[in-house]
Amino acid sequence: MDGSSTPLQLKHPTWVLLAICAMALMSTAGVAMPYPILAPIFVGGPVDDFTHFAGLEPKFLMGVALAANPLGILIGSLFIGPMSDRYGRRTVLALTLSATLLGYLATALALGERAYLLFVLARFITGLTESNVAVARALLADMHGQIDRTRGFAWLNACLYMGWLLGPLVGGLTLPLGEPLPFVLAGLAMLPCLLVLLLWVPGQRPGERQAWSWRALWSQQALGLLAKDRALLALFMVQLAYTAGINALYEFAPLWMLENLGLDSRGIAWVTAAQCAAMTLASVVAGKLKASARPLRRAALLALCAALGLSLLAWLPGAQGVLAIVALGVPLALYNAVLPAWVSERFAAYGQGRVMGLLSTVFCMANVLVALAGGAIAVLSTRWIMGLGGLTCVLAALALLRLARLEGQR
Repeated sequence: MDGSSTPLQLKHPTWVLLAICAMALMSTAGVAMPYPILAPIFVGGPVDDFTHFAGLEPKFLMGVALAANPLGILIGSLFIGPMSDRYGRRTVLALTLSATLLGYLATALALGERAYLLFVLARFITGLTESNVAVARALLADMHGQIDRTRGFAWLNACLYMGWLLGPLVGGLTLPLGEPLPFVLAGLAMLPCLLVLLLWVPGQRPGERQAWSWRALWSQQALGLLAKDRALLALFMVQLAYTAGINALYEFAPLWMLENLGLDSRGIAWVTAAQCAAMTLASVVAGKLKASARPLRRAALLALCAALGLSLLAWLPGAQGVLAIVALGVPLALYNAVLPAWVSERFAAYGQGRVMGLLSTVFCMANVLVALAGGAIAVLSTRWIMGLGGLTCVLAALALLRLARLEGQR
């Protein structure tokens, strides 16, 4: 796994693929678990120094807490993917999973002590090491000689969405038993991830390890690719607009449901689980579809579908809006199967870890921006957030169509 486009040859590639998917499922469940519970904790929680820290509005404090985790993932994504190109996928995954376990336990401690600043710091530190999904994607891309790319990414995405289904259910259903409990369970979920990693994921090839160098690591960070390739820069801007829209949904749909339907953590968890079930089924279907001859055009049409669903949430009443939230899972899942597969093939020469790290970086950058801006806008209305999210997805779709035309001239 040296960052080249040379495929990794394995005796049992399907078993390794299943191991990667199982690890991604358990890890993502921990990442997804807090989303349906932060709104009830801050907006529906007791009035104390935690939910009204420094006399600030709870919705704004929730936005900062939402932003802390993806900010950590953003910074980690710059380096963790490229680190796996240089030092090996399994080594980097083992270190990040162990650190994530400790981060969740620190988050639980902060909630138990009602320490807001410690809570935000722990969420940030946990995010630094949760950016290892890019490494899982890179490991899968390494196997392209034995596993079909689109099908492999569809399987991986299906397991990621199952994690997003399982995580919110665990968080929403266990929150009434104590606010720290969901984070303790998320930390413990890292233990089976480590077991799967050590038993089934291959280690480095002989002679692969390279000497540690901060200068070399910085030279390989994901954003450095933008100065090398104008097509990647264009893709970066498209993805930033698109992921800003879908992060409006991911981060503020729970608050939308709390405000418009009065749902508690359990109700939000069940709606989120239904959406993730739709995403999982769509990913399974995507794995059986033939690769598109024009993947960017297909991705643009899916982005338009996402824009329509988000725009509907700006004015639909609560019950109908829930149906839109669930249905949105289908275009989101199909997009996430089509675009990474194209990126993996088109930019393989830069190293799969680095390229997949760039996709994670874009997502997290949008996540941070939307969390901070949305925390302020939510004081007015969450419907405004959804409308703006729909607008950015439309812009992304139009830019994708233009990029598709340019790529067709290559």
